[in-house]
Amino acid sequence: MPFFRWVVALGLVIFGVAFAVYATAPEDPETKQVDLTVLSEKSDGSCTVSWADPYAKERRKGHYRCDPDRDPVLKGGAWDPDTGHGWESGWMVTEGSDKGDLFVLGQNDAKYDRAIDRSDHLVGLSIVVLIVGVVGGNIRSLYRLSGASPSAVRTARRLEQVASRLAQDHTQAVNAVREAWEPLRQSLVDEALGQVSVEELWHAADGGFDAAELRRCGTRTARDVLGAGTPVLSRLPGVEPGAAERLTAAAQVLADGAVRIGAGRELLERSDPRVTDLLNALSVLVRVGPEGRAAVERAAELAALLAPLLEKAGPAAGRRQMLRAGAKERATAKYAVGKLRRLLVTVEQRGCVDQFAQTSIDLLRGPDADPAGIAARVDFEAQPEKYAHLLTELAVPEPQPLPVW
Repeated sequence: MPFFRWVVALGLVIFGVAFAVYATAPEDPETKQVDLTVLSEKSDGSCTVSWADPYAKERRKGHYRCDPDRDPVLKGGAWDPDTGHGWESGWMVTEGSDKGDLFVLGQNDAKYDRAIDRSDHLVGLSIVVLIVGVVGGNIRSLYRLSGASPSAVRTARRLEQVASRLAQDHTQAVNAVREAWEPLRQSLVDEALGQVSVEELWHAADGGFDAAELRRCGTRTARDVLGAGTPVLSRLPGVEPGAAERLTAAAQVLADGAVRIGAGRELLERSDPRVTDLLNALSVLVRVGPEGRAAVERAAELAALLAPLLEKAGPAAGRRQMLRAGAKERATAKYAVGKLRRLLVTVEQRGCVDQFAQTSIDLLRGPDADPAGIAARVDFEAQPEKYAHLLTELAVPEPQPLPVW
């Protein structure tokens, strides 16, 4: 809850009340001096007077506070022996709803003083409350900002982008190898499986189908079996339930074996445009070497570590975000920033950033602009085992045993 914000609001409300009290304090109205005829008078100055009201255009009568210490000549009997009336000078209101009434100067002084005192007390209280709210709010804001670390978050984000980009560049290079390998792989599979008849698959598939019926339907070799697939085979005559799956699995095992046997140095030595494309794609990863591959692995691990930490450290990326964050979010952000800083120190000590940058450059450089693949061919002849091993690692499947039916 924004506690000190409400404290400041309370201080402003109190100040507003103080201003209202001050503004509504009773003040003397506009008046002018008039002559009063004293009809009767007591010793304490209480008297009954009459005066001419120019606003009502009549002579009015009322009570007034006369000066008991004025000259005796102005009092009743001495001033007008015939009527016994005296004389006094008074003040008449010249504005507002009381226009024409008599007014004794200073009659509101006590009320005015009380209102001003009350307003002063409220102003003092509002100042104290505002000081508490402002100081407390600033202290709380400083505490909230204690975990903000925009520079650390920015550095971690840049590092996460570099690491992610390196992993993406490596994935792109690997995909280029697999795309170049696919037509060669298909050629090896077609060549090897085209020499295996369906009769030869009978024992590997544990029977369950009539080879003669399959031949009549056009499925003569293991290549035809793999091309048809389980859904088509299961609808052919002479194929028992479950036999189509076993037949397809047996053909796939043969295909994988053909790829493992054929994918080697002998294949890469062929004079074939498809082999040239494959060598060009492989040359990129061979040029990167084991150190580059290690850098790619570290980059992938680092990106996986940084992504969740950066998400948790989001409020610490700016002071405004940190001020708006809740207590739980701030605590999580501070913890994440601490881990990010330790991670950044480790990365800097190991020199990972330079390794990432160099590996990205090597990957983005791509194969040489050489359709004939002369440079890649020369490099392959210098280190053929590296090319063959890399091809086997990236494109050749692991041997899979036939399922136990």
